[in-house]
Amino acid sequence: MSQPSDVPAAADCERDADGRLVGLVFDSAPPLPAPNDNPWLLAVDGSDNALRAVAHAVRQAGAMTACALHLVSVQPWLSREAAAAELALRAWRTTARARSLLDAHGQPWRLHVAMGEAAEQIAALAARLGCSVIVIGGRGLGFGESLLRAAVANKLVHLCPCPLLLVP
Repeated sequence: MSQPSDVPAAADCERDADGRLVGLVFDSAPPLPAPNDNPWLLAVDGSDNALRAVAHAVRQAGAMTACALHLVSVQPWLSREAAAAELALRAWRTTARARSLLDAHGQPWRLHVAMGEAAEQIAALAARLGCSVIVIGGRGLGFGESLLRAAVANKLVHLCPCPLLLVP
């Protein structure tokens, strides 16, 4: 897989049975020193709501002895060719403000990129990582966005293996 020049090389990638790229992992520089110490999962979709949730998590993590911040960007399903060409770039651009905020606070992070339905992918990743909490933004700007966020949050309540923190 070739990546655009503004996207660093992925630390890891996942492919489905047909060889389609379905997931990526990127690490900050420097990387998380202990990614399994009290892992928090921050769902990031590029919105101001998600950025408020990340800012809240940064404040909380700063008050803890150990807290590994994992970002997750769930992208819609792409064809094999589109995934190879665009998945990394879409996620990198979607998470730019969140990564910048973490970097500005000296908070290392790990970015997980997945394709599929948001709530299912977030819950599955939280289970794999053994997350202590999932943090998501909870306030939409318009009626449609509010309904979509409420649907994802409601699904997460039922799917989550850990507490869900909904940040207004």
